[in-house]
Amino acid sequence: MEKGKGVMGSGRRWAVDFSDNSTAPSSRDIPDPPGFSRASMDQDDSAVSRQKKDAEANWKAQKAWEVAQAPFKNLLMMGFMMWMAGSTVHLFSIGITFSALWQPISALQGVGKVFEPYKDNKVDLLGPKLLFIALNLGGLALGVWKLNTLGLLPTHASDWVSSLPPAQEVEYSGGVIPL
Repeated sequence: MEKGKGVMGSGRRWAVDFSDNSTAPSSRDIPDPPGFSRASMDQDDSAVSRQKKDAEANWKAQKAWEVAQAPFKNLLMMGFMMWMAGSTVHLFSIGITFSALWQPISALQGVGKVFEPYKDNKVDLLGPKLLFIALNLGGLALGVWKLNTLGLLPTHASDWVSSLPPAQEVEYSGGVIPL
């Protein structure tokens, strides 16, 4: 028996012909019943599809706002962890602080990827993106504040003493005057 042939060996493939070749009057010739219009059915289908598209756009907008508000939860959690770490410089507090700095930076780098699933012509993503960016900048500011609290930012004049030139001294008959 050849490969691909049927059991009968004839090689005939079964097919159904749905074309209407009869001489009897077709159902297309029968008028629609009173109150029924094919045009209204097409309009109903388009209205239903429009409603589905609007519902999908509303869902995408809602989910985009939820994604935009997610950094707020992270901000509260990170703030609590930094408070629990205390203000002394040790491994745990430095790790928490650098984590607080790294998370917003990486989130800000991926703003486009985060909102990619919600991109639609009917959905305005400017507001959610701006909120997402603002909350992540707030998280970054919280991390910088913690670095300052730990004394790891050079904000005082004494932090820059090593970069100042050494003081010069001038001798005079009564002693030495520092300049």
